Amino acid sequence: MSTLVSDTLTAARRNLIKIKRVPDLLVFTTLQPIMFILLFGFVFGSLAGPGNNENYREFLMAGIFAQTIIFGATLTGWGMAEDMQKGVIDRFRTLPMHPGAVLFGRTLSDLLTNVLVLVVMTMTGLLVGWRIRDFAGAVVAYALMLVFAYAVSWIMAFVGLAVRTPEIVNNASFIVIFPLTFIASTFAPAENMPSVLKTIAGWNPVSSLAHAARSGFGNPTSLPPKPDSVVEYTWALRNAEIYTVGWSILLLVVFVPVAIRTYQRAVAR
Repeated sequence: MSTLVSDTLTAARRNLIKIKRVPDLLVFTTLQPIMFILLFGFVFGSLAGPGNNENYREFLMAGIFAQTIIFGATLTGWGMAEDMQKGVIDRFRTLPMHPGAVLFGRTLSDLLTNVLVLVVMTMTGLLVGWRIRDFAGAVVAYALMLVFAYAVSWIMAFVGLAVRTPEIVNNASFIVIFPLTFIASTFAPAENMPSVLKTIAGWNPVSSLAHAARSGFGNPTSLPPKPDSVVEYTWALRNAEIYTVGWSILLLVVFVPVAIRTYQRAVAR
């Protein structure tokens, strides 16, 4: 266990140093969510109608947080695919490292990157009028987002090991992540969607993550404000925190061993 922990920290440090040497990646990773906050907040906010602009920005922030950390998980897959392509994994194979340390190190360093991105987004949101109205609930909201992001990063680690180039990771993940984040209450209330989409959105873990974060921040959970019985029309939304944690645990239980096994097969070739 001590070998796994020390090797994981070494691998995570190596990834963070790499970001320091290539700061462009971190700059563009943080600029994109800032752009989303400004564009969606002011452009889509104007569609919410007079008097609802500020409410929409508060409704939007949790959705932008959820979308950003999920898209950010693709960096894990991209990094693993790049290491495979450049032969870095072959060099790791010659070292006396724990077999899971490379993967745990990669996901840990990306988790720390997500913390920085959330800080930048929070500061940007506060500047455009977003407010945290429940600080204890906000701690729970941030914790839920980081746990869910960490679980998704293990899916992307598996994808990065299973494909041949980093470009395929971006294309493959976009096909899955785009509908996952948009057929949800990320940018618009799910209860207003057509019946089929409403059902999918109601059970989508991205919706439960965004809903739990909104409740934690003390922000509106719908626009215009509606009774809880209308907004929380599925068990997943009525128990958003439990449902989100359950999905995170399920993803970790499935994809941690699958990704480690795929990594061991890759280094054994």
